[in-house]
Amino acid sequence: MTQLSRRAALGLLCGGAALPAAAQPAATWPERPVTLIVPWAPGGSTDILARIVAEHLRHALGQPVLVENRSGASGNIGSAAVARAAPDGYTLLFGSMSTHAMNDALFSTMPFNGVESFSPIALLAYVTNTMVIHPSVPARNVAEFIAHAKANPGKLSYASAGVGSTNHLCAAMFAQMAGIEMVHVPYRGGAPAVVDTVAGQTQLLFSAGTQTFAPARDGKLRLLAVTEAQRSPLVPEVPTLAETVPGAVMAVWYGAFGPAGMDPALVARLNREINRVLMLPEVKGRMAEIGVEVANATPAEFGATLRADAVRWSALIRQLGITAD
Repeated sequence: MTQLSRRAALGLLCGGAALPAAAQPAATWPERPVTLIVPWAPGGSTDILARIVAEHLRHALGQPVLVENRSGASGNIGSAAVARAAPDGYTLLFGSMSTHAMNDALFSTMPFNGVESFSPIALLAYVTNTMVIHPSVPARNVAEFIAHAKANPGKLSYASAGVGSTNHLCAAMFAQMAGIEMVHVPYRGGAPAVVDTVAGQTQLLFSAGTQTFAPARDGKLRLLAVTEAQRSPLVPEVPTLAETVPGAVMAVWYGAFGPAGMDPALVARLNREINRVLMLPEVKGRMAEIGVEVANATPAEFGATLRADAVRWSALIRQLGITAD
């Protein structure tokens, strides 16, 4: 697999050249409140980031920015609402790699296309994605874990937040590339997957640092690696998975989107405002506390990253025969 750069080569900004009649000129926007949809329940890292950005945007734009949670169907319900909205800048989405680069391949029917139905506005942040094991596993690094798994084929299990989740896909990718055989144990969400890994019911988990850093610090889990292309500045002493398994990279990102067909000038304005907010020291610090590294990219760079990830993960999902139906 090709290791992707966090700032990919320049790509397309939006789908079409002509603006739909409903598009709002950037010079007059906004003239009323803006709705920012988060397609998951309140309290998660995406929701926290959305509310921080919304508060700062309110001051910059002079209009309320209202965060609305529309959860369900692995993020598809809230994302579909934005895909159907007018491309006037008044309905925006804080989505993720899973909703836009994976769900099209995981579900047999979809209410939108993760790439073509949206205008990519800003790459918001990367979640520090980790590989952790239960301390009972006799491995101190990734190479030792692979050796242990090869000596015990089918005897180790890995937890996930459900079939088709980033936890599942990252572990499946790792198993395939490392040449090991493990048992997948899906749960209804990330929290119970962490609980059972801490309890030793499962031996391996790939999950966000928001969920694994604390039990790792307490000695309840052993942190072996992060899955991004580079070491995380949040835990610089922890190696990347790719240092042992070349090409084994999963960079889990959040992104800001609008409906397809937004005025490029409006997209550029939103990108500037959002990037300015993300670089504020208090925002960077707050997100680092929960294991999230803020990003900074142009709409074109974000669009290129989106398209590359959609191709990569769709191919792996279909190769492994994973479905969420």
